[in-house]
Amino acid sequence: MFTQLRTRHIFKNFPYLRGQFLDLFATARHNIIRFIDFFHRPFVRFIPVQTFRYLACGGSNTVLNIFLEFVSINYILHRSPAHIAGMTIAPEVGAWIIANGITLPTGFILSRHVVYPESNLHSRIQAFRYALTTIFFIVLTYLLIKLFAYAVPSLNPTISYTFVCIFITFISYVTQRLFTFKVKPEEVLAE
Repeated sequence: MFTQLRTRHIFKNFPYLRGQFLDLFATARHNIIRFIDFFHRPFVRFIPVQTFRYLACGGSNTVLNIFLEFVSINYILHRSPAHIAGMTIAPEVGAWIIANGITLPTGFILSRHVVYPESNLHSRIQAFRYALTTIFFIVLTYLLIKLFAYAVPSLNPTISYTFVCIFITFISYVTQRLFTFKVKPEEVLAE
């Protein structure tokens, strides 16, 4: 399966390195799936394996995002604005950009190879759709938080954010499954 993984010209002149990379990648994928499936066993009756893998990968990626944002704002940016190309970027926004710059590809790789390995869409199409839906859900989360703040101001912000996260997670799962990583029907060969 992973011998079909397309690598860039980096390995064109070094086929041995390409094989080593693919072996390492396949081993990592196998170990991640075994680890997640081990914890899925008690929930086998209640949650399908794909949903559990989605929750595990998405949850891990979210924790990584929060950790990277914390490290970025405190230790990389030192809580001071960043000056890039004549623009001043707030430390919170800079930390968010750094964290998402790492977790967006990580989330895509986990989704593509651990959660939805059966998807037969081209990887460029999947990557574009993944980025598109991620941006859409970031904007939707922001709008829903604002809506809760104005529509129900008496509701605790943490509770409203929890509702928003649950809703976004459910919609994201359905979108990723039916749009980003859908299985395209194989074309029937005329005999």
